Amino acid sequence: MEILIDIILKSGRSAVELALFVLLPVMVVMLSLMRLLEARGVLDWVVARLAPLLRPFGLTGLGVFAALQINFVSFAAPMATLTMMEQRGASDRHLAATLAMVFAMSQANAAFPMLTMGLNFSTTLVFSLVGGLVAAAATYYLFGRALSVEEERLDETLHHPVAESAKGVLDVINRAGAEAFKIAVGAMPMLVLSLVVVMALKRFGAIDLLTQWLTPLLAMAAIDPVLILPTLTKYLAGGTAMMGVMDDMRRSGQISAELLNASAGFLISPFDIPGVAVLISAGRRVAAVWKPAALGACVGIAARTAGHILAG
Repeated sequence: MEILIDIILKSGRSAVELALFVLLPVMVVMLSLMRLLEARGVLDWVVARLAPLLRPFGLTGLGVFAALQINFVSFAAPMATLTMMEQRGASDRHLAATLAMVFAMSQANAAFPMLTMGLNFSTTLVFSLVGGLVAAAATYYLFGRALSVEEERLDETLHHPVAESAKGVLDVINRAGAEAFKIAVGAMPMLVLSLVVVMALKRFGAIDLLTQWLTPLLAMAAIDPVLILPTLTKYLAGGTAMMGVMDDMRRSGQISAELLNASAGFLISPFDIPGVAVLISAGRRVAAVWKPAALGACVGIAARTAGHILAG
C-alpha cells in the first residue's frame, strides 16, 4: 500500500507541474494569439486563399480551418468545425478526408509544450502539413472513394467574435485564457491516471520485461527500445499523457532531443484511443466515416514518420 501511495503522490505532483507550469502558459499565449488573429479576420483571409489550393486534396474551406485549429489550438478544437461541416451539408467524402487530416496532424496541446523539451517546431509543422495532406488525399481518392459525394449548398462562413476595440481585444484574450485553463485542468485527470499506470508498470518491472521481449524485433528495424514506454502511453492514454512521460524521460536523461524529434512523426498526433473517441463524437456522420479516415491517417502518419527520420 505504501508503494501505491508513493506512486500516486509522485504522479499527481508531476501531472500538476506539467499541466499548470508547462501546458497552461504555452496554451494561454498560443490561444490568445490564434483567437486575436481569428477576431481580426486574418484567419478568414488565410482560409479563403488556401482553400482553392487544397481542394484537390479533398479539403474544403472549413477543412483548412480545422487544420489551423489542430496545429495551433488543441486536438479537440476541430470538433466544432467537424460538427459545423456535418450540419452545413458537407459530403461524407469531404468529412472523411478532413477527419483523416486531423488524425494525422500534429496536435498543438502536445507539440507546443514539448518545444521546452527540444522539439523542433518548424520541422514538426512542415511534416504535420505534409502528413495531413497525404492522409486527406489517400482517404478522398482511395479509402473513401465509395462514400457519398452529395452535398448541400455549403455555407463556409466562419462565425466568431470580432475585436475592433480595446475592450473587444481584452474580451478575446480573456476568453482564450479561460479556454486554455479549461484545457490544462481538463488534462490533469488523464495525466494523473496515465502517470500512475506508467510508474506502477515501471516499478513492478512490467516495462523492463516488455522491453526485453521486444528489443530483438526493434533492433532488426533499427528502433530504439526506449521508445516503447512513450509509444505505449500515447496510443493507450493520448498525446497529453505521452507528453508527461516524455517530459519525465527527458529530465532523467533517458531520451535525447534528437530521438524526440525523430519520433515526433508517430508520437504527436490525435490518432490514439482517447483522441479518436473525442473527435468522432462531433456528429453521427463524422463517426460513420472513421474507418476510411483512420486508414488514410495511417498513410499520413507513415509519411510524417519517414520525414522526421530523414530530417533527423
